[in-house]
Amino acid sequence: MAHRVGVIGGDGIGPEVVAEGLKVIAASGVHLDTTEYDLGGARYLRDGTVLDDATVEEWRHLDALYLGAVGTPDVPPGIIERGLLLKMRFELDLYINLRPFIAPGHDFVVIRENTEGAYAGEGGFLRRGTAEEIATQGSVNTRHGTERAVRYAFDLAVARRQHVTLVHKTNVLTFSGDLWYRTFQLVAAEYPEVETAYNHVDAACIYFVEDPARYDVIVTDNLFGDILTDLGGAVSGGIGLAPTANLHPGRVSMFEPVHGSAPDIVGTGRANPVAAVLSGAMMLDHLGEGEAAERIRKACDRPEPLTGTTSEIGDAIAARLEAG
Repeated sequence: MAHRVGVIGGDGIGPEVVAEGLKVIAASGVHLDTTEYDLGGARYLRDGTVLDDATVEEWRHLDALYLGAVGTPDVPPGIIERGLLLKMRFELDLYINLRPFIAPGHDFVVIRENTEGAYAGEGGFLRRGTAEEIATQGSVNTRHGTERAVRYAFDLAVARRQHVTLVHKTNVLTFSGDLWYRTFQLVAAEYPEVETAYNHVDAACIYFVEDPARYDVIVTDNLFGDILTDLGGAVSGGIGLAPTANLHPGRVSMFEPVHGSAPDIVGTGRANPVAAVLSGAMMLDHLGEGEAAERIRKACDRPEPLTGTTSEIGDAIAARLEAG
C-alpha cells in the first residue's frame, strides 16, 4: 500500500530539494501517494493564503508531510512562521522536534519540545508605539508537554547509548526550569539503566563546540532547542546537511530540512539537497520503512563526495541506491 504524503515544496530552493528527496525515495523502492500543497510566502503574496483550517483537516488523514522551505524576503517576519509552521505544529500536535547530528567524533540527537515554551504566543503590548511601550513574552510550560518530551528522550536513549542530558537554565528560569528539572528526575527514576546529566544552556553551547562527543540524547525546551539545533548543525557540517522531524508518534508528522529558502540561489543548481534527502529518510522511518531509510542514509554517507548541481547530487544518491 502506498503511503499518503502531503508535499509542500514552499519557497525558494524548497521545491528543488524536495524534488531530489522524492527522487531518492522512489529509487529506494518505496511508493508514495503524494498530494502537493501550494503554500508559503509566494502563495501569501499572491492571494493572502497562509494555512486554512480545511487544509489542516485534510492533513490529519495523511501519513506524513514533506516540506522543503518557506519564506520570502517580501513577506514581513512572523506571518509565515506563525501562520504556517507554528500553526502546523500546534494544530497537528507535533510535540517532538527530533534532530540528529552525526559527524566524525560525535553522534547525538536533540529532542526539542515543539508546542510550548516561548513559541506558544503568550504575551502582549502595553502603550504600543509610545516612548513608554512595554512588551511581554511569556513561556508556557505544562507538566503534560514537558513529560511527554522527556519520556520520548528516555525511550530513544534506551535504544542508543543510554544517556540523556537535560539542557535548561534552572538558575535563572526558576519556574519553568524547576518544572522541567523535577519532571526529568521523576521520569529518570523509571529508567534506572539510563545515565543522566544536566547542563545550563550556555554551558551546552560551549560543549557543542569543544566536546560534542559527551552527548547521546539531549532534551530541552522549545526556544533553547531551536538555538542549540542550529549550533548542532554548524558543528556537524553545516545546516545545509541537517534534517529534522516534527513528530506525533502514531499520527501524521512533518519532515523538513533545517535550512531556509535561500532565494539568492534559486535556479542556480547550488542548493545541496542532502538535508532534504535525509529528512525523507526520517519520514520513511516514521512510515515503517526503516530498511529503505537506512539504505538512503548509507548512500549519503559513503566516503566518495557528493558533488555537482542539485539534481546531479540527487541522481548520484539514487544511483548508489539502485547499485546496492
